[in-house]
Amino acid sequence: MTLDVYGVGNTLVDIQVQVSDDLLESLGFAKGAMTLVDHETQQRVLEALGELPRNQCAGGSAANTILGIAGLGGRTAYAGKVGDDPLGHFCLDDMRANTVTVDVPFSDGPTGTCLVLVTDDAQRTMLTYLGVSADVGPGDVDPELLRRSKAVYVEGYLFSAPTPREAAYRAVELAASSDATLALTISDSFLVDLFRDEFLELAQGPVDILFCNEDEARSLLENEDSRECARQLGEWVPRVAVTLGAEGAVLVENGKLTHVPGIATTAIDTTGAGDMFAAGVLYGLTNGLDFEQSARLAHHAAARIVSQLGARLAEPISQEDIPRLAGL
Repeated sequence: MTLDVYGVGNTLVDIQVQVSDDLLESLGFAKGAMTLVDHETQQRVLEALGELPRNQCAGGSAANTILGIAGLGGRTAYAGKVGDDPLGHFCLDDMRANTVTVDVPFSDGPTGTCLVLVTDDAQRTMLTYLGVSADVGPGDVDPELLRRSKAVYVEGYLFSAPTPREAAYRAVELAASSDATLALTISDSFLVDLFRDEFLELAQGPVDILFCNEDEARSLLENEDSRECARQLGEWVPRVAVTLGAEGAVLVENGKLTHVPGIATTAIDTTGAGDMFAAGVLYGLTNGLDFEQSARLAHHAAARIVSQLGARLAEPISQEDIPRLAGL
């Protein structure tokens, strides 16, 4: 069976909790940012949250996108690492229940977690404990599954550690030797200052589709003009999507810039908005939609995500609705 998208990323269990600004400030973490923490710190914060309601699901950036594609009806597979513990078993069961092909062996050590603290203004502050997800390596990338896929999706977070970086480059290498389209997401602006040269080299080389938000694009090219950043990236990458939050996204294809407006909604939690946007675009491009149509679908999916808690659609988008949402 042909797959639509094969994803490679850090496999985490996402734990979403709604908190007050006062509680977040007392915990001492930068609001709206992603912070890598150790296991002890993660447990300390979880204890500090007491009995606040929690939502738990399989996650991680690329995993959210792969699950989003599967939720739209796409055929997906995923490479990652989880521990042989309750969270690891939960994670794989959750992905398989959502029709994602995932066949990874359990590892010694704890499963990674991402604690997402959501404040009333819909900002999400993420505390990430990578656990064994930081051990994902080139041997975890399945050449057969990748070669059966129309597209390969690699998350930028993989570049933050040596072994995951090797997994990312293995996926890049296999995509280049197959007919698969290579898609890369920058993932977070804090990565750009650390790995700017690597991201630029990939953009000027094998990447076919690049996803980033406007902050990441500005940081990557050290230019405050988002449209100019998109234009310059479009000189290197066949398809570029620079998301602008509520303002939508700027697309570049074959050097042509197109602004696709966002969908008005009341934001509750911005967790996974970019991941779901990438899911909509990749689903569309691997299922007969053009770039702009795919982005329209992606905006509808992302708008639904930010209007609820968590990075998984509470109400799926039906196959019958997809053409209408894509503007057909």
